[in-house]
Amino acid sequence: MSNPACSQFFLGLISGTSADGIDAALVRFEGDDAPLRAELVAARTLPWQPDVRARLVWLGQGGALESLDELGELDAQVGEAFAQAALAILAVAGIAPSQVAAIGSHGQTVRHRPYAAHPFSLQIGDPARIVERTGITTIADFRRRDIAAGGHGAPLLPALHHALLHDPGEHRAVLNLGGIGNLTLLPASGAVRGFDTGPANALMDLWCHEHTGRPYDEAGAWGATGTIDTALLERLLGDPWFAQPPPKSSGREHFQRAWLAPHLRNGMAAADVQATLRELTARTIADALRANQADTRRVLVCGGGVHNPALMDALRLAMPGVALASTAESGLDPDHVEAMGFAWLARQTLQGKPGNLVTVTGAAGPRILGAIHPA
Repeated sequence: MSNPACSQFFLGLISGTSADGIDAALVRFEGDDAPLRAELVAARTLPWQPDVRARLVWLGQGGALESLDELGELDAQVGEAFAQAALAILAVAGIAPSQVAAIGSHGQTVRHRPYAAHPFSLQIGDPARIVERTGITTIADFRRRDIAAGGHGAPLLPALHHALLHDPGEHRAVLNLGGIGNLTLLPASGAVRGFDTGPANALMDLWCHEHTGRPYDEAGAWGATGTIDTALLERLLGDPWFAQPPPKSSGREHFQRAWLAPHLRNGMAAADVQATLRELTARTIADALRANQADTRRVLVCGGGVHNPALMDALRLAMPGVALASTAESGLDPDHVEAMGFAWLARQTLQGKPGNLVTVTGAAGPRILGAIHPA
């Protein structure tokens, strides 16, 4: 097994709830939790093969495969794809596998059920295959331990957000606009908190694909041609999940087509629904921020939604008096913060340090996360 004290680099891999590609980030860390310095050495997003992505999206939205054989084969395929992503980023960076202490692989979430009678979160992407193909110690399965300790297993990156983005001079928040939105609350002093807010891009992507054939609404242009349907918005906001206090988390298996369908009415223009889904994202985030850290002065945004000007404008309107900016202004590439996070979690695990925050997930205590698969 690589010794993290003798290796500078960690590699993070994740495919988020949108399943739009595998994000790979090669990171060099210096220092401890405070201050922590993280240099993004190289990063890229590798697209999924269309047939694999279709199955991942189907599963993530609550669909079922026909057999355990199919699930097992998909787990193997995802593992192979993650391994190729790791090798590709090393080739880009000109870094040998022997220079990498560990890979932190989140895998692909296909179910997240923190409210089940027996709570669980299931990610696929066989880590043994990543080890075999890369020769690098791989740490995976980060969510199970927190869930076993009574937590949600999510969100897992608020501790890193605090280490890199906290400012003792102002109350801040970090907003991740992936398929599902989540907030990390960074008060000037005091405990860090974090939680999911509901759909960010998931429903907009789904609706856009259904009505235009495109995987997402680029720059929010199509939705910008529509008008918000206030009656539809109020029906959507009526879901009791939005009113639940933290800790809370969710996934595409909740906010998916079957969730949206009962709220639609005949004759609705598709672009109007898209505009309303954009407003749903903005409203639920703004409401959550006001309810949990009303004196926030700055929100730093990462994830794919940062590239949607219509959504960013909607957020600004919903949060007057709050400065909204990309994490790029603080030196963090907004497209690769999550992948950097799993590189950091791998480092935490190898150093025997907890990766969760009990004020975020609700677990019984700090836990070292992930299963180590030695090279």
